[in-house]
Amino acid sequence: QVQLVESGGGLVQSGGSLRLSCAVSGSIFRVYTMGWYRQAPGKQRELVAHITAGYSTNYADSVKGRFTISRDNAKKMVYLQMNSLKPEDTAVYYCNQHGQMDYWGQGTQVTVSS
Repeated sequence: QVQLVESGGGLVQSGGSLRLSCAVSGSIFRVYTMGWYRQAPGKQRELVAHITAGYSTNYADSVKGRFTISRDNAKKMVYLQMNSLKPEDTAVYYCNQHGQMDYWGQGTQVTVSS
């Protein structure tokens, strides 16, 4: 059974940094595209960043230059380094494994105060 568990969320002031982690189990992991999504209150879930099995990355325009996604295949971990955080980054952040089926973590809250 595939499980994804996020950690690292919290409350941070505008301009601060956080590093989110996602631990994956029950998966081959290295063959899959992994992504971070977020959902703010009253808004649809949106893609923040993804990283392919070949380490290609893609970012939402709103986070380019501030966020960095990375993966460690040996540890089955995916990370999201978030710098220069803004209040509009406040959301629940979800880890995603994309394949024939999509798997999701339970989410971790990120709150950025102004």
